[in-house]
This record gives sequence, structure tokens and C-alpha cells, in this order.
Amino acid sequence: MVTAIVFVKAEVARIPEVAEAIAALPGVSEVYSVTGAVDLIVMVRVKNHDQVAEVVADQLNKVSGVLSTETHIAFRAYSVHDLEAAFSLGAA
Repeated sequence: MVTAIVFVKAEVARIPEVAEAIAALPGVSEVYSVTGAVDLIVMVRVKNHDQVAEVVADQLNKVSGVLSTETHIAFRAYSVHDLEAAFSLGAA
């Protein structure tokens, strides 16, 4: 599994519509509207690097209202939430 984090700058007036269009793309697991230098942070989770290119270059970048993107590939995941979920299996 390959996880990519994509920073998206979008047309300000269209951020909600852009976020919804991106969230509907296959391979996109989450879209966050954020403060700061970018408007949206998109989590892409796919089987291989070629699929990252398909999602980001072939689809996400072509969503109307997307001005620019910056893609980061994750090497490892460190998450307390994942550990909590694993240890809570079977707990009532």
C-alpha cells in the first residue's frame, strides 16, 4: 500500500466543491480543508506508485478549481490511533 499526502491550492470561492469532487475520486481516502499555505490536504491510498500518478496527475490535477498540487509519498506510518484500534479488538 502506498500513501500519498497531496497539498492542494484551490480557487477560494470553490473550495467545498473542489473538496467534494476530489473526495469522490477512486484512491482518495480523505480530504481535509485546512488553514495555512494550502487549502486542502488529500490522502491518497493505493496499491502502487503508478496508481499515485493516475490519481494525482491524471485525475486530481484536472478537477476544475484546482490551481496547484504538491505530492508527498509516505515511507512509514506512526499513529497512536492505529495502535489503539489494534488493542481494542474484541473489547466491549
